[in-house]
Amino acid sequence: MHSAVSPSLAASRVPGLVGDWVDEHRGSLTVTDDFAVLDDPVEQEAFTRSLTADAPAGSGAESVLVVQGMYCAACADAVESALQGMPGFLGAQVHAATRRLALQWDPALTRLSTLARALGQRGYRVLPMPQAASVSERLRETRQALWRLFVAGFCMMQVMMFAWPAYVAEPGEIPADIDQLLRWASWVVSLPVVFFASGPFFANAWRDLRHGRVGMDTPVSIGILVTFLASSAATFDPHGPWGSEVWFDSLTMFVFFLLGGRYLEHKARDHTAGALDELMNRLPQVCDRQKPDGSFESVSLRRLQVGDVLRVRAAQAFPADGELLDADALVDEALLTGESHPVARRQGQALVAGSFNLGGPVRVRVARLGRDTRFAQIVQLMERASTEKPRLAVLADRVAAPFLLLVLLAAALAGVTWWQLDHSQALAVAVAVLIVTCPCALSLATPAAMLTSAGALARRGVLVRRLQAFETLAQVDAVVFDKTGTLTHDRPAVREIRTRDGVDRAQALALAGALAEGSLHPASRAIVAQALAEHVVLAPLAGHTEQAGQGMQAVQPDGAWVRLGSAAFCGAASWENHPEAPTVHLADPSGWLASFRLEEGLRDDAAQAVAALREKGVRTWLLSGDHGLAALRVGQAVGVDHIIGGASPEQKLAEIQALQARGLKVAMVGDGLNDGPVLARADTSFALGHAAPLAQAQSDFIVQGGQVMDVVRTLTQARNTLRTVRQNLAWAAGYNLVCVPLALLGYMPPWLAGLGMAASSLLVIGNALRLART
Repeated sequence: MHSAVSPSLAASRVPGLVGDWVDEHRGSLTVTDDFAVLDDPVEQEAFTRSLTADAPAGSGAESVLVVQGMYCAACADAVESALQGMPGFLGAQVHAATRRLALQWDPALTRLSTLARALGQRGYRVLPMPQAASVSERLRETRQALWRLFVAGFCMMQVMMFAWPAYVAEPGEIPADIDQLLRWASWVVSLPVVFFASGPFFANAWRDLRHGRVGMDTPVSIGILVTFLASSAATFDPHGPWGSEVWFDSLTMFVFFLLGGRYLEHKARDHTAGALDELMNRLPQVCDRQKPDGSFESVSLRRLQVGDVLRVRAAQAFPADGELLDADALVDEALLTGESHPVARRQGQALVAGSFNLGGPVRVRVARLGRDTRFAQIVQLMERASTEKPRLAVLADRVAAPFLLLVLLAAALAGVTWWQLDHSQALAVAVAVLIVTCPCALSLATPAAMLTSAGALARRGVLVRRLQAFETLAQVDAVVFDKTGTLTHDRPAVREIRTRDGVDRAQALALAGALAEGSLHPASRAIVAQALAEHVVLAPLAGHTEQAGQGMQAVQPDGAWVRLGSAAFCGAASWENHPEAPTVHLADPSGWLASFRLEEGLRDDAAQAVAALREKGVRTWLLSGDHGLAALRVGQAVGVDHIIGGASPEQKLAEIQALQARGLKVAMVGDGLNDGPVLARADTSFALGHAAPLAQAQSDFIVQGGQVMDVVRTLTQARNTLRTVRQNLAWAAGYNLVCVPLALLGYMPPWLAGLGMAASSLLVIGNALRLART
């Protein structure tokens, strides 16, 4: 990949340099030349990928960044438009709810720092995900928000104390000099609210206006500024054209409510995207690497190399795929498999990046790093989902910008109309209209719900590749299953054992398991698994040999040979292979000993999942390339409604198209290895199994643990998600239909408008957060 820094500069970089830059420039919202650190190829590995796996360096790259200074859908549109027309810029997608920017650019034509600097000139700072999600950065943002909220709240209480006598006293009861003194006191106390607490509103509005845009903070800022200036004019000259009415109490109150709502909204949105952030940022930034003398040193994750020996401490995530060097380890692989129970690993077994060490410190030899790990591929899928805009969200974003212009026009007309009717109420009405009609809730309605659901599913081991798929899945009325690797395991299991007279089942398994233990053949592994499941002690054999395609042979303690394999190899003719079930035979010098009939074992929850789909009104199909009898046996065992066997890839595709032609919304469930065309053709699709992220690029949902019931759970979650989105949209529309007329008629003071605006956004996010518990 093209680099904007020299090799010597890249080599001199220290871990966390971007984070150091953040700490040194944390008060700025602009980007300086220090942002050239984004061009460091070592740093870029954490947040940049080639657009195509085998692409040359100049064919394009995609960087996933976090945008600071963005608060609404209009901001998201501003970020995208700021880069339009720049050399080397290929495209961008911004997600308002998570503040994610997926930036496509050509390293041969531009530098990432150049694009970042262009955004900085618009007032937006971009940071890589790990640095933006760091504890120090989050604490800084939270601390600033709390200080502004505290100042607004404290000053609001003081202003209300000064304004209270005017509310309770009779006309003329307060002397004129005391009344004026209270006004001056309110003006002085309001200054910190306007010039400090309201700073973000003014900064965002000015940034948008400088670039010819109207953002969601524009009407808020106009309302604050007009109210303060009019109240100040009335304080300085009570007999002037603005009269003697002041609104310092309303001003400080609605600023407090807006800041309080924005703070709670920020925390809720953090929680909404937090599940995804937590999963994507679980790798440690530094780890302990063993030195040649046996001691350990702390190094950056990006400085590791294949073959390094690491010490992973208790409760720490494994930073890379590797081999366990110690005797045993207890690990949590929930992200990778959906398995909620701890998994025991023994010396020599593989450990995967992103899983957690639940026991004491263990040593691991690194086998794969960075983008070569399965964890990196999972993160890539989740990043794509978090930057995608669902169709409903795109529609809401398009409505937001023109709606804001209508808000300004409506406020101006309301002010002019009320000036003619009652000039003392004109300002309050205009400000209330400006505040109450902000479309924040409308913009948050869809992405908040879908991101919450994506995070909840990710914790169960189900990855969402496209947020839009939630809307499609909620409308599905037909589910089509592949057979092998989907309703059945992708490895055979022992279905039946037959032995000669005088030989019992345990004896046969003890001999067969001892022979099969040294083979990697799927049939051998099935026999070993069956022996272990029945707690059979394997027979002591020696001299193991294997004849490719035939079977295994070994010697018993008495010197007699024993064989496991095909009928020809074992001379076993007493039980012929069944055409639908492969058979493995066991023999000794006396002849045939036993036969093991194998089959693809059904997944434990396959029948339960099919029954659950039927209860939800969804029809089911089994569509398999295997011959008809095998498909019929599996289909009847799990209870699907329709069974189609012996289907070629072309016929599978035709069957999906035929179902869609009948008006059915079809979800395809496959193992993610050889079902690409039908997964792509279906309205929505699932890939089951561990290999899915590596081999499947066509599915919308990836069920990593392979549980068929997760398909049902995801369908339920999708229906709940769409219901929540509709509730949020209905609330956002209903809120404006009710509150705008009240504001126009003068029944809603500015402070109440601010409270209503904050409450509407909080209600939308709070309703979405309920999806995390379903």
